[in-house]
Amino acid sequence: MKIIWSPLAIDRAAEIAEYISLDNSTAANKWIEKIFEKVKALSTSPEVGRKVPEINRKEIRELIFGNYRIIYRLETANIYILTIRHGKQILPVDEIMV
Repeated sequence: MKIIWSPLAIDRAAEIAEYISLDNSTAANKWIEKIFEKVKALSTSPEVGRKVPEINRKEIRELIFGNYRIIYRLETANIYILTIRHGKQILPVDEIMV
């Protein structure tokens, strides 16, 4: 399956990495590498994530990565990475209902 990152998800990943880099730029780079590795694994196991509780639709799923939620949508041939949110943040439904 092909993985497609939304502009919002890319922006969120960049914002998080920038925040991490305020304390440790090496850790920020490792975080980015690891999150892309985690997402890449979806191409072979796309249903590994659970359904997003706020939505409860089988095609809207999430991976937990440390303190973060990687929200994605499954379609026939594609996986769309919709957003990344800290687990303690409220998930705005408009970010994932594209």
